[in-house]
Amino acid sequence: MSDLLTLSAEPRERAGKGASRALRREGRVPAVIYGNNQDAENIHVEEKALIKALMTGHFSNSIVEVTVNGKTVRTLPKDVAVHPVSDRPIHVDFMRLAKDATVHVEVPVSFTNEAASPGLKRGGVLNIVRHELELICDAAKIPDEIVIDVTGFDVGDSIHISHVKLPEGSKSAITDRDFTIATVVAPSGMKSQEGDTTKAEGEAE
Repeated sequence: MSDLLTLSAEPRERAGKGASRALRREGRVPAVIYGNNQDAENIHVEEKALIKALMTGHFSNSIVEVTVNGKTVRTLPKDVAVHPVSDRPIHVDFMRLAKDATVHVEVPVSFTNEAASPGLKRGGVLNIVRHELELICDAAKIPDEIVIDVTGFDVGDSIHISHVKLPEGSKSAITDRDFTIATVVAPSGMKSQEGDTTKAEGEAE
């Protein structure tokens, strides 16, 4: 699970492009906290602190506690707008989280036990169809990543969501099909046991 992140914020008294530009010149980033049946709250955060949080690599899948005027709000980042040239953050949306909330997130996948995959041992290639999984998670248990065991998979085999054991508190957001996450494919020139070159079957998504 991702570590809890914290940010200090101040109320944003004025809205509009001019006020936002003035804040950015002062090293601040305009932001808004919304959701949970409450009014939206305009705030601004320190750019350096925000960039540090973004550099963790799991900002969008982390609970961020935002403290404004001594009051701490538990949030999930929903959108970070960046400057098209400098890539500096210019606005952030935070969604308030109710107690025991569930959230819809995209969690990266990684693979383990490649040496135990007959197809990969014979020179096959792991063709990753989905680099992230859409999950519904307990907000307090958002995983950093989903690790998929490729033990036993041979050339021509596909790894579907049904093969994956998701952590407690998480379930797939896609429930209408057993979608493909990755396939073990043959490199050109590699022959199957029947003597035919095995071709990967791509999934139409």
